Amino acid sequence: MSNKKMIQIALPKGRLGDKVYEMLDKAGYSCPEILEGGRKLIFESPETGVCYFWVKPSDVAIYVERGAADIGIVGKDILLEYEPEVYELLDLGIGKCRMAVAAKEDFRDDKAGPLRVATKFSHIAMEHYLDRGRDIDIIHLNGSIELAPLLGLSDVIVDIVETGTTLRENHLHVVEEIVPISARLIANKASYKFNQASIDRITDALAAGKEN
Repeated sequence: MSNKKMIQIALPKGRLGDKVYEMLDKAGYSCPEILEGGRKLIFESPETGVCYFWVKPSDVAIYVERGAADIGIVGKDILLEYEPEVYELLDLGIGKCRMAVAAKEDFRDDKAGPLRVATKFSHIAMEHYLDRGRDIDIIHLNGSIELAPLLGLSDVIVDIVETGTTLRENHLHVVEEIVPISARLIANKASYKFNQASIDRITDALAAGKEN
């Protein structure tokens, strides 16, 4: 197939991926076929030398790390949680939010025992509290994290916070911010070695047009 000579780009499905494609389009890497809709997942652009494909956001780093994609766009939260063996090339300045600790409004940390922490970001939570010397009990959940303190399952949660609306509506508040999160351009290490010029051109073009 012709895409063997193209730079393979993994785009995250959803709003973030749409925004990233807009940036790539403006940077000179357009692929009109990608806007046609339907269920197609792979889109080639021989004119610009790139091939796009859509994947679940949490899977982008896996495709890049294992070489199925040369480059991809992924949230910093995924990089911190799973620590894939990839190069982080650029902060795109989009998809901004924050990783934070949140709890009920009357929360007070009773340090007599382990702090019960509900999260789907177990590694990030563990590292955060390890740095503070706080003993914790991780409760790994995959969704509706806000329910955990409301039902007494946990003392706090560690989760991504964008606007804070969901927290406020459930009488929770941010106790502590851990790290800012945004979309990052990443590269497979071997691909970058052999395609550095092409990947650098894409990186530079995105850097020139990114939001401040």
